[in-house]
Amino acid sequence: MIPLSSSYFRCYLPPPPPPPPITARHVSATLLSSSPSSSSSCRSSDRDRSNRSVKPYHCLQKLLLTHAFAGALSLSLSLLAPFAAAAEDPLRPPPPPTAELCREAEAAEGRGATPAPAPAPEAVTDEGLVEEAWEVVYDSFLPDAGDRPWSPEMWMEKKQEILRNKIQTRSRAHDIIRNMLASLADPYTRFLSPSEFSKMAKYDVTGIGMNLREVPDDNGSVKLKVLGIILDGPAHSAGVRQGDELLSVNGINVQGKSAFDVSSMLQGPKETYVTIEVKHGACGPLQSMKVQRQLVARTPVFYRLEKMENGDSSVGYIHVKEFNALAKKDLVTALRRLQSAGASYFILDLRDNLGGLVQAGIEVAKLFMNRGETVIYTAGRDPQVQNTIVAETEPLITSPLIVLVNNRTASASEIVASALHDNCKGILVGERTFGKGLIQSVFELHDDSGVVVTIGKYVTPNHKDINGNGIEPDLRRIPALNEVKNLLSQCRYPGMG
Repeated sequence: MIPLSSSYFRCYLPPPPPPPPITARHVSATLLSSSPSSSSSCRSSDRDRSNRSVKPYHCLQKLLLTHAFAGALSLSLSLLAPFAAAAEDPLRPPPPPTAELCREAEAAEGRGATPAPAPAPEAVTDEGLVEEAWEVVYDSFLPDAGDRPWSPEMWMEKKQEILRNKIQTRSRAHDIIRNMLASLADPYTRFLSPSEFSKMAKYDVTGIGMNLREVPDDNGSVKLKVLGIILDGPAHSAGVRQGDELLSVNGINVQGKSAFDVSSMLQGPKETYVTIEVKHGACGPLQSMKVQRQLVARTPVFYRLEKMENGDSSVGYIHVKEFNALAKKDLVTALRRLQSAGASYFILDLRDNLGGLVQAGIEVAKLFMNRGETVIYTAGRDPQVQNTIVAETEPLITSPLIVLVNNRTASASEIVASALHDNCKGILVGERTFGKGLIQSVFELHDDSGVVVTIGKYVTPNHKDINGNGIEPDLRRIPALNEVKNLLSQCRYPGMG
């Protein structure tokens, strides 16, 4: 029998897909799209009530944080995450360069022409900085995220109160923003100093010091662009530059693949090598290079085959400690090996799993689900945060499944548990889960500081709010296989009468 206790494992801040700005630069968000590895990133309001120009948008892939900001926060700074669009959408790819433009660029390079200097960063007043942070909350904050009532009208009064007097120093402006966000009583909405923001921006999900973003091309397919690179990191030292297009990994063409899946392909043991091919700029040239991995990529998946006491069946036991970039790939390996070894059903242990990359959790849930079934809903004030995430393929296995949970099963783990439970793929056993179902997004302000703001929440396929409620298990103890089959046969899918 497998004990219902387990040691505590640390959860990493995840990353999510990056989108554009409001007045502030929207740097990233929790992974929210139907393939949260996501070509579709969540965006906040398209309104920009300020006349100030916006700093150049930086693309970062982080995942959403795990979603785990401060313990069990799921954010997809994906990278998570999940916006402004006044005149031009900074996410819309420019038209492909013509041959003439490419020749002109090459000719200019041959003449030793120097590029025009980048414009000096725009100065922002202390009052303007506070107003930037205020506007992010006004546009995007999820009203029921905090422990106190919130409305746009109340927030407008807050603005008048804090801007009543002149702000004397930048340090004072930062303190005002901290206090302003603290008044929301949301533990996940917070201010990031320039140094804190800089550390977060360097989050690396590939292990070679670069982040990828999916960019649609004119043919309707997806290209992967390097939009976020660590200076002097392995990829940069090998010759990769911001804006390069990634063409292949270890000889495998990556066209049409998601940024999340390709990031997993790039991962590997520290000091091993991965061969990548990139196209520099819009016109080439192509370059193949070997890059030494820097990040220690540890598998979060541990598994074994156990013979049941009656001796008639074997169970495949799989413990997933966290959802990182290797979770899906290593879980597929575990499931196939255990099935080949004779496992007739499986136990997926998510106890003490505080989350990790939300996108990774969603991809894991899809391994057990039928095409078209709902993994999770996302809800928020902005219509573009309101998404239904579904499975796109048939399940890898269809054997009976038991999912072990406890009060430290949080965030991405709760997404997996609820998806498998509500779609009648597994029986939940153990304790009520933690109840972390909020979505954060990260915005950069004009002085290179930032704010993390709760912009949405996760809702289960059965339309239950995870946050603050958790997920109630079906049983407290591990049942026999016959009982599992009986419970699953009586289960009703979402939408069934």
